Amino acid sequence: MTQASATPKATRRQHDREIVALAVPAFGALVAEPLFVMADSAIVGHLGTAQLAGLGIASALLTTAVSVFVFLAYATTAAVARRVGAGDLQAAIRQGMDGIWLALLLGGAVIAAVLPTAPSIVELFGASDTAAPYAITYLRISALGIPAMLVVLASTGVLRGLQDTRTPLYVAIAGFIANAVLNAGLVYGADLGIAGSAWGTVIAQWGMAAAYLVVVVRGARKHGASLRPDAAGIRASAQAGVPLLVRTLSLRVILMIATAVAARLGDADIAAHQIVLSLWSLLAFALDAIAIAGQAIIGRYLGAGDTQGARQACRRMVEWGIAVGVALGVLVVLSRPLFLPLFTSDSTVKDTALPALVIVALSQPICGVVFVLDGVLMGAGDGPYLAWAMVITLAVFAPAALLVPALDGGLTALWAAMTLMMVIRMLTLWLRTRSGHWIVTGATR
Repeated sequence: MTQASATPKATRRQHDREIVALAVPAFGALVAEPLFVMADSAIVGHLGTAQLAGLGIASALLTTAVSVFVFLAYATTAAVARRVGAGDLQAAIRQGMDGIWLALLLGGAVIAAVLPTAPSIVELFGASDTAAPYAITYLRISALGIPAMLVVLASTGVLRGLQDTRTPLYVAIAGFIANAVLNAGLVYGADLGIAGSAWGTVIAQWGMAAAYLVVVVRGARKHGASLRPDAAGIRASAQAGVPLLVRTLSLRVILMIATAVAARLGDADIAAHQIVLSLWSLLAFALDAIAIAGQAIIGRYLGAGDTQGARQACRRMVEWGIAVGVALGVLVVLSRPLFLPLFTSDSTVKDTALPALVIVALSQPICGVVFVLDGVLMGAGDGPYLAWAMVITLAVFAPAALLVPALDGGLTALWAAMTLMMVIRMLTLWLRTRSGHWIVTGATR
């Protein structure tokens, strides 16, 4: 049965099966990523407060560095999915190899930058005299794993483009288990302290990268794709990633502004903000899983020249985003009495966080639409528009957020500004999707 001849009900069922098959494993892989940091924190925390503080600073820096390069996954997913849709698996894997080579080059550059400047970077972030040595040690050793993490990002993009989100889930689970075992063994068994935690993570990261490379290389050999670096292909991957880099940096600036504003509001407000932001980020994983499915599915439809299928898939995924957003919002409201005591026993912090959590709950359907449309436009390779849309969003959000302390609005007003940010994103993405300018068919955009 073709897309055109299928009944609307049959088409919805087909899209639902595709979305679930890609989104559920993607969600598991996304959740596994922060568990790395949690496992490290649990193990290092028993060494002492200074060690844990050092780990916190270094982990924040490393997480930021890696998240900046998330375009390696996004751009690769879209490019590979297009070629899959066009029926050219050899070119799809070749495209993925270009992304992996770019990841290795960027990873090497990051190592070269971090190793000599680690003390200055740690000092810039205000580490105490007792925590700084541990932060520097962890940062320098863990930097050696950054190329591996970037390879993981690019390889994940390759497999998502090939419509495979199960393998990344399996690799993420294996990596988490290996990381926990290695950390415990090297920190306590080998008595290496925080350095053992860093080495354990680096080994686990390179193990994950190796697992991905085995899968990709096997696919390259099967379909006759070259494994050698191609300057033109690497350059094309970098060019495709630049707009998504701008988008990601703009989003990071938005989150940094929100945290800086919360810090100005007082200790209770910044503590409550961290709790609310942690929950908001956790909810984002569920919605981002649908966006990842969108990247893979939309890219494949456009590569196959099926504009009707792309539009129908987009519409169905928006419905999914709204439905999941509503469910998450209800869950937040119902779980508030149970959620807050997990993070604090301070009644002032709880009272400050409660109204902000209500705003987060109400905004979840909006977030659902934003994440889905973001994934749709990424899958379409519409990076330049996404970059401009996020810059516009930043330009609107920044003055609104900076007015909060001046107007004595408190944390509730700050999260109202965060919701305004999501509304602006939704409007810019909806206008683009409605225009149809994102629909460009063919193996390349």
